Amino acid sequence: MARFEGFDFYDIDALLAEEERMVRDTVRGWVEDRVMPIIGDAYVQRRFPRELIPEMGEMGMLGANLPEEYGCAGLNNVAYGLIMQELERGDSGIRSFASVQGALVMYPIFAFGSEEQKRRWLPELAAGRAVGCFGLTEPDYGSNPAGMITRADKTPGGWTLNGAKMWITNGSMADVAVVWAQTGEQGDTKSIRGFVVPTDTPGFSARDQKGKLSLLASDTSELVLEDVRLPEDAMLRKSTGGLKHPLMCLTQARYGIAWGAVGSAMACLHEALSYSKERVMFDGPIGGKQIQQVRLADMLTSITQGQLLVYRLGRMKDEGTMTPFQVSLAKRANVDMACDIAREARRLLGANGILAEYHSMRHMANLESVYTYEGTHDIHSLVLGQTLTGLPAY
Repeated sequence: MARFEGFDFYDIDALLAEEERMVRDTVRGWVEDRVMPIIGDAYVQRRFPRELIPEMGEMGMLGANLPEEYGCAGLNNVAYGLIMQELERGDSGIRSFASVQGALVMYPIFAFGSEEQKRRWLPELAAGRAVGCFGLTEPDYGSNPAGMITRADKTPGGWTLNGAKMWITNGSMADVAVVWAQTGEQGDTKSIRGFVVPTDTPGFSARDQKGKLSLLASDTSELVLEDVRLPEDAMLRKSTGGLKHPLMCLTQARYGIAWGAVGSAMACLHEALSYSKERVMFDGPIGGKQIQQVRLADMLTSITQGQLLVYRLGRMKDEGTMTPFQVSLAKRANVDMACDIAREARRLLGANGILAEYHSMRHMANLESVYTYEGTHDIHSLVLGQTLTGLPAY
């Protein structure tokens, strides 16, 4: 019964190592103690709870699957996925912060950066003493990053960056940005390289994205680069000049998103189930009505499928056999699943479901952003379509 209450209907716990279970339970307890009491107010106030960052660093949640020699936790990818799951049980904005910090900032510095860049930034980012952001998407180039117009021009002793990036998580509070720009090396106008940019560099600015109706407890910004002068060693030297390496970063982030979506769905089912047993209507709890039981059964079924999907994906990632196409399938399937569950949970809650003291509508609104970012649902559909047919449709 304990596992059922945690919505582990197929006893996936039995497949997890003791350390993996311990990591999950530790993060789950922290989310219950530190995130849940404040997240509703933070959402309404449209603020990211920055006071949580040092605790996340101290607990090893940031870049958790990167090596210990750089101050990281050195966990396997299933444990990392479980951290993302539990953070998104709290809020997509909390998981988005950790995803960007670890998968989109720390990972490219680790994978493509110099030893000096790794030593300079990874321990600070892992501890939460520094915050990072990832600059790839532009105002006119989201699903087609190859069209980016941000440029890095070679100058004596370094580079000068000009351009703009949009929809940047952590942008306004970042200490460092990993920015991707066209360099035009050897006359190749599509040569794209990554740069490590301290945000106090003259010419760098970040503006909060106004008017959001989703991810309200998250920092979302536009980055502006106006003659940002960088030294030669700001470039990520192992980035090879095309889109392969920024897309590798996105694969890391999408992997975490696939786990996180399961967490948000679990949170919504937990709330809907509890409410259904407490809310009395027509002389009995609504959980005793057929229509609500069908809703709950559908939620449980979809979550179980999603849990099995990411568990297998995580094991393949640890084995080194995971492909980007498998990640596309998991991100697409689990976020779509979570969107459906959040909507149905909100409906089960009736009028109360629109109040901030309940969580399902917050998850529902957040997941609309998750459905779109890190590759839209439709783009991942086309990725899978091309994988099946060998014919590109975009």
